[in-house]
Amino acid sequence: MLTPILYLAAALTEIFGCFTFWMWLRMDRSPFWLVPGILSLAAFAWLLTLVPSEAAGRAYAAYGGVYIAMSLLWLWLAEGMRPDRWDMAGSAICLVGACLILFGPRAA
Repeated sequence: MLTPILYLAAALTEIFGCFTFWMWLRMDRSPFWLVPGILSLAAFAWLLTLVPSEAAGRAYAAYGGVYIAMSLLWLWLAEGMRPDRWDMAGSAICLVGACLILFGPRAA
């Protein structure tokens, strides 16, 4: 049960951290936004290390599907643009892939 929570928290901290750079460079916001952004990106990296996995690459690969789904949620809630059916279909495919990576049977 901890893994989904860690992935969701990691995604939110990464998206927020990256969005602060977007605000600074693309929306002409204050460079002071980078301070919480950098802290958020550091929290993202720390959270991802807490995911129980025998290999970092597998944890990162599975995280990719969660990141995509959370990015579309961010698009909707933070940016006010509702994802379309293609966004949703692509996100569902990515989440299925993440589940295969996380929960697929492994050779002993």
